[in-house]
Amino acid sequence: MPVPTSPAVSGRPITGRLVLACLVGFFGVIFIANGILVRAALSSFGGVETDSAYQAGLVFKRDEAEAAAQAARHWKVDVHLDAANLDVRAAGPDGTPLAGLDLVARLHHPYDSRLDEEIPVRAVAAGAWRGAPDAVPGQWDLVVELYKDGERQFRSINRIMLK
Repeated sequence: MPVPTSPAVSGRPITGRLVLACLVGFFGVIFIANGILVRAALSSFGGVETDSAYQAGLVFKRDEAEAAAQAARHWKVDVHLDAANLDVRAAGPDGTPLAGLDLVARLHHPYDSRLDEEIPVRAVAAGAWRGAPDAVPGQWDLVVELYKDGERQFRSINRIMLK
């Protein structure tokens, strides 16, 4: 069995062209791999969640006041969601169904906002709504909001798992 030898020992000299070709080939492979990885990273990133942290901080005080007002209402809102149906029932503190409200329900994807979707809902009775989500199985944030005359009265955000 022949013993492997280096190019210098086998009679083929290492020239400047050979070294240049090896360097260009090595770095060419690195640049191509980096290009593929950068393209994959940029195409799979859904974007920045908050455009301006300063503006988000200003909105926080308003959200805090709305949450306090929501808690003071003592509404009872029951939400049931499975892969086929969303059922929402809202009642006042005395148990009477809440009438005259509009419901908005959305599914937010935890890390890719491009997959977010609104769930179409319809009122089935006073204080009761039904909808059908069209989302892929996985982990989602379910956002349920109740509005009266265009002003948000109730908001709930819950992490759920669709199967």
